[in-house]
Amino acid sequence: MNNKLIIKILKFMCGIVGYIGKSQAAPILIDGLKRLEYRGYDSAGLTVLDKKITCLKSVGKVNLLEEKLAGTMPKGFLGIAHTRWATHGAPSEKNAHPHCDCAGKIWLVHNGIIENYQKLKKALIKKGHKFRSETDTEVLAHLIEEEQKLAAGKIDLEEAVRRALKKVVGTYGLAIISSQEPEKMVVARQSSPLLIGVGKDEYLAASDVAAVITRTKQVVYLDDGEIGVIKPDGLQITNLAKEKIKIENHVVEWDLSEAQKGGFPHFMLKEIYEQPEAITNSLRGRLIVQEGLAKLGGLQDVEKQLRQIERLIIVACGTAYYAGLVGEYMLEEYAGLPTEVEYASELRYRKPIFDKKTALLCISQSGETADTLAALQEAKRKGVLTLGIVNAVGSTIARETDAGVYNHIGPEIGVASTKAFSSQLAVLALLTLFLGRQREMSLVTGRRIAQELKLLPIQIKKILKQDKSLKKIAQKYFRAKNALFLGRKYNYPLALEGALKLKEISYIHAEGYGAGEMKHGPIALIDKDFPVIAIAPKDSVYEKMVSNMEEIKARGGKIIAITSEGNKSLDKLADEVIFIPKTLEMLTPILAVVPLQLFAYHCAVLNKRDVDKPRNLAKSVTVE
Repeated sequence: MNNKLIIKILKFMCGIVGYIGKSQAAPILIDGLKRLEYRGYDSAGLTVLDKKITCLKSVGKVNLLEEKLAGTMPKGFLGIAHTRWATHGAPSEKNAHPHCDCAGKIWLVHNGIIENYQKLKKALIKKGHKFRSETDTEVLAHLIEEEQKLAAGKIDLEEAVRRALKKVVGTYGLAIISSQEPEKMVVARQSSPLLIGVGKDEYLAASDVAAVITRTKQVVYLDDGEIGVIKPDGLQITNLAKEKIKIENHVVEWDLSEAQKGGFPHFMLKEIYEQPEAITNSLRGRLIVQEGLAKLGGLQDVEKQLRQIERLIIVACGTAYYAGLVGEYMLEEYAGLPTEVEYASELRYRKPIFDKKTALLCISQSGETADTLAALQEAKRKGVLTLGIVNAVGSTIARETDAGVYNHIGPEIGVASTKAFSSQLAVLALLTLFLGRQREMSLVTGRRIAQELKLLPIQIKKILKQDKSLKKIAQKYFRAKNALFLGRKYNYPLALEGALKLKEISYIHAEGYGAGEMKHGPIALIDKDFPVIAIAPKDSVYEKMVSNMEEIKARGGKIIAITSEGNKSLDKLADEVIFIPKTLEMLTPILAVVPLQLFAYHCAVLNKRDVDKPRNLAKSVTVE
């Protein structure tokens, strides 16, 4: 496990794909871009090298670039492409990737941010370089060009890239081609994911395995500070010091069908409906029900260390952070382990107190979340045991943590996380069982948790059958300008997640609150046009939730209640009632989140939003 450069500027991830081989590059590049579009979709472009260089760009989604090609794909067996989410420079053709040097010979695509680009740009302009865009990325093309000029053309593209990158401060995933070396692609990585797909007589470079899965399941992951040189007949990887790196092939375990909609109108809806299978996959082989145990092979090597820890810090961002908050309740109540949950983006700028009896747990679907990675690296520098809950096999967080647990749910394409969240909660329940049985948890309690975990997939299927009813409820409220989500204890974090889902895909302003805090301010907002979603299963705080709902009703507020099956006492209090199966209190959020997801989805569709690609958002946040 190596300590890597801490990332310093946050932005949304873009998508990279490159091809070199015996097939025409352009169709493969376009196909790859479509599979990466969830990572950024304000502009797209490609460059294909044959006897001449062809570069085409468009503002907007990838299909607009495809339309621009008008069925006449450029010819060539080498090419790079990119789908962008703007950081430096507004969405425009001039700011879209690929970018080139002054002579139009060196072309590259880039994910990340060059922090010292202004200083580099100023120096390059003084040397006569002419810039066409407002991006930080273009600096790299000119810097590589300048390195070759300084060497009087006596160095190849790889060496020019290596020398240029030594002058760069920042993060990058890069794919670079040059008309002077038409049978070579150079790739490089620093704190931005990049992999190489190894096919038959061909190679693909990409920021995500989704872009290469149609061509190959064999991939090589680049680590930070590594440079790859790809030719039709081979691959070589070195570091910035020119040391050769041993190439390790990995096999992608999911197939193309898992990254397609499968008859659903949106990826998000498909992924909501995949949650029974996702939970099954996350639990498979990990429960020993009769013994009340969780078997987590990824933690086997650190099992003794985990017995000694007296404190756990969970770091995450966004939806994963809310999963961590639920996990805090689980771990403290059932495992007796003091737990803190921190926004990764805040932890890195504090001076957290670590000791040898503290462990850090990172939760990230992509395994590439920049702030979470930075928090991980800080903990490793302090000698803290680091753990991960990650979905993406081979991702940076998965590789850099000391131990961890994979979600095993396949790709999640929709920008708004659904099945990853429920899987994270299931894995946190497994972790609670694992750590609890190491400590004071009884066999009876462990067996009960394991039994209830096994029932979750069936129970979620039951909730999904209420989809039509949830759509009807959404039809009543989708025009609302605001909404309030309330919950207590385990369902307080779920109120935060429900509000996030509604606002990120429907653009309805929504807030999540601990129900006890409502009367300390938010109740002032309540009126007949301000719906409240109350998560009120029959649990240890049910009566408290009922009191909060009565306060809302007294002020003319509309209430959508989520409660346990068989509970008829809310029929007169709530305007709408949604039922979920009974389960352990600690597992209730895994069930209650499903109607929240469906409600948000239907509100978004009714408001004619782009559900899978909501505005201003992208799937992975990979630099700070």
